[in-house]
Amino acid sequence: IANAIFDATGIRFRNPPFTPEVVRAALHPLAAPTPAPTPMAETVVKAHTTQAGVKQGWRKRWQQATGLALGVFALSTAIVGWRAALPSVSFNSANYSADMLQRGQQLAALGNCAGCHTAEDGIPNAGGRAMATPFGTVYATNITPDVQTGLGGWSYQAFERAMRQGISRDGHALYPVFPFTSFAKTSDADMMALYAWLMSQPAVTSHTPKPDMQWGLGWRPLMALWNGLFHAPEQFSPQPQQTAQWNRGAYLVDGLGHCGACHTPRNALGAERNTDAYMQGAMVDGWQAPALNQLNPAPVAWSEQEFFRYLRQGHTEHHGIAAGPMGLVVRNLASVPDDDIRAMAVYLASLQPEPTMDDAQLAPVAAQVVADAARLAPLPDASQRLFQGSCGSCHHDGDGPQLLGVNRPLALNTNLHSDRPDNLLRIVLEGIQSPASKDIGFMPSFANTLSDKQLVMLVDGMRARYAPNQAPWHNTAQTLAAMRKP
Repeated sequence: IANAIFDATGIRFRNPPFTPEVVRAALHPLAAPTPAPTPMAETVVKAHTTQAGVKQGWRKRWQQATGLALGVFALSTAIVGWRAALPSVSFNSANYSADMLQRGQQLAALGNCAGCHTAEDGIPNAGGRAMATPFGTVYATNITPDVQTGLGGWSYQAFERAMRQGISRDGHALYPVFPFTSFAKTSDADMMALYAWLMSQPAVTSHTPKPDMQWGLGWRPLMALWNGLFHAPEQFSPQPQQTAQWNRGAYLVDGLGHCGACHTPRNALGAERNTDAYMQGAMVDGWQAPALNQLNPAPVAWSEQEFFRYLRQGHTEHHGIAAGPMGLVVRNLASVPDDDIRAMAVYLASLQPEPTMDDAQLAPVAAQVVADAARLAPLPDASQRLFQGSCGSCHHDGDGPQLLGVNRPLALNTNLHSDRPDNLLRIVLEGIQSPASKDIGFMPSFANTLSDKQLVMLVDGMRARYAPNQAPWHNTAQTLAAMRKP
């Protein structure tokens, strides 16, 4: 506490108790006593200070009150934001069963740990990945069991505190780009299994770069206020009126799966708007994470089976394929049991408009969407010729061979029905270099093949051809220019 007071005020207190009176006296020490005035001097002083004294008294009281308030605020923030460092320990994997370690591996895959804690072309979980936020750039930490640079000296208590409260082993607060607000919902058993698996992996020495935050936001104790406003470190509570499978899905989606971290928009302070905009979609790293509720722009409703297919194999019968960051998520989910994937699908389907249709009901709806797109398509023009030359060999309407993977009708692709061209542009620019599953196949990048003018023509033409009921995009060129910036 003495150290926290010193950090907040610059005053070193050595003898407890640190009462408000002691702190106040140190912040505003009494001035040295002045000699008593003579009667004549006292008369003159009174004559000159009758009115000014009142004003000065109020001004002094106001300054004292303001100083005290700022001191108390800084002191409270420092004390609340400060935590004691937890001791370093050694880990013995022999204390954990093979079943627990296997479950921990599945939970790490479900949480996409490697996806965030691995730098581009880096060693899995060794950290260093840059995470850009509106408040600065944070670098993912090393979560391998290296003693010097990773989790090697972390006890389970330290790991759990970080996962539930967002406090590192050494006591400093973590930024919420690490989604501890979701991880806090994890059960004790799953938390222990995840810890055991991470600590049983090969140790890698890799130092994490320091965060590059905007001025003033690098002061960690500020996170105490953020946590007080937006974080409740509580485990998941099942809803008794729902089925066990639904509750399991909610636990995985809102907990370790932390789907809302991408699919829920955030407020001005970076907190998920779970109360008023849960799963309504957001922009993350230049990609649009679409809404997972009734606001999803897909022309065909998402069903339980469609969610299951998408999460299990990366593509569906009546929707598009997983690309970009979601492709990595699906690849990691490959080791998660079907029962967990099915539970997540059940929960996500419950967020859709009622009633949820099955495959037999969805098939004619999807066929009608494809037929309407063909019927309403504009006459062939330069954009259509560009599409046929660049994309038509793989993306045809079912009247050609399957070359590099599944060929899902583009009229059913959610990206073409979105109100933003971002995802379609990124896929055309970057291609699909690491497919979510072997069925999808690769797609080449057109970033250096087509000019900006051709890319805009191609993307806008695809929108007009495959989503004729949607309004044209008017910001495609501006969005592409922003993506092209280094």
